[in-house]
Amino acid sequence: MDNTVLGEFIGTMVLTLFGCGVGCSINLKKTLANAVGANWVLVAFGWGVAVMLGIYTSGFFGSPGHLNPAVSLAFAIGGLFEWSLVVPYVLAQFVGAFLGALIAAIAFSAHFKETGPEEGNSVGIFATGPAIDAPIANLISEIIATFAFIFSLLLLPAADFSAGFQPLIVLFLLVGISFSFGSTTGYAINPARDLGPRLMYTLIPLPNKNTDYNWKYAWIPLTGPIIGATIAVLLVNLF
Repeated sequence: MDNTVLGEFIGTMVLTLFGCGVGCSINLKKTLANAVGANWVLVAFGWGVAVMLGIYTSGFFGSPGHLNPAVSLAFAIGGLFEWSLVVPYVLAQFVGAFLGALIAAIAFSAHFKETGPEEGNSVGIFATGPAIDAPIANLISEIIATFAFIFSLLLLPAADFSAGFQPLIVLFLLVGISFSFGSTTGYAINPARDLGPRLMYTLIPLPNKNTDYNWKYAWIPLTGPIIGATIAVLLVNLF
């Protein structure tokens, strides 16, 4: 296996492991985070740190640190990435996201037994959902959030996202995206980050879980980020 593909797989797994861990921490009963009270700042920084660690991990294997099918596909459309690597990268990202979410679920297995659907044991621990169910508005929100993220990434001074302090910059960029655009749809901005964990929660027999997996919404975090990322890449290419 190409080491960069392995980097995409493991990096996406690390991203999802830490990110879904945040979801578990703030939603499940008898966790310390739940006991002291959680807020949007915790979610924002938790996922920001998750992405930073995922990028550093993938960089160790020589990967560019995409960790996101929307990035890999949009970069290929814009001529910034080889088309021959798109499919293996995307597959690695989805499988890595599934596995990362599964490891997080195992880590919190005792807490799932203590938490019922009405108390937070729902797909929202792992996948995104809208504050207001309005598909067109939700799609636009995901497009805008992803566009803002990718456009800003492309304007960073170094092209290698996994080098030096670049992942730390990405952390704060994601926190900014969360504060600015995240409260409408949960800012998936990454099809793998949403679909992999959503599929895991659907398939794995976790105790006391809510069986409404909200698959009717899943197309939005799948397509919105791809559209937003592609617009960002094509726009930057005009400069």
